[in-house]
Amino acid sequence: MLFLSTYHNRIDKKGRISIPAQFRAVLAAQQFQSIVAYASPQHGCIEACGMTRILKINERIEHLDPYSEERDAFATAIFGESVQLSFDGEGRVVLPDSLIKFAGLSDEATIVGKGEIFEIWSPKSFEAHVKRVRELVRAKRFHLKGDVP
Repeated sequence: MLFLSTYHNRIDKKGRISIPAQFRAVLAAQQFQSIVAYASPQHGCIEACGMTRILKINERIEHLDPYSEERDAFATAIFGESVQLSFDGEGRVVLPDSLIKFAGLSDEATIVGKGEIFEIWSPKSFEAHVKRVRELVRAKRFHLKGDVP
């Protein structure tokens, strides 16, 4: 199961945000009843996923030289700054202040499914991002043709 679609949800004063029911169903299929969230290494948003994805990332990091600068950087940025967030009875999680500040969130967020992960964006930042990626997809659309390995 994959995280799909885009949702707009409110963030209350305590930093709680409702995670879409469809996303919670993906996590339940993984038998993981919480999310792992961290500052995106690529964008100014929060990335979140289930434990299945974290284990895949760990495998890739484990294949790096154990004393390399790259391995240390990835381990610190992904694992050291990750937080495991449990759902309350209403399907909400509490976002830490550090992640709220990193993503520039206030009282609203855009939650975007991206397959094995989902992202939590400030609505204005996502609006600008989606314009850029649509142009890139338009220009690179033929890259998806051909055989899949």
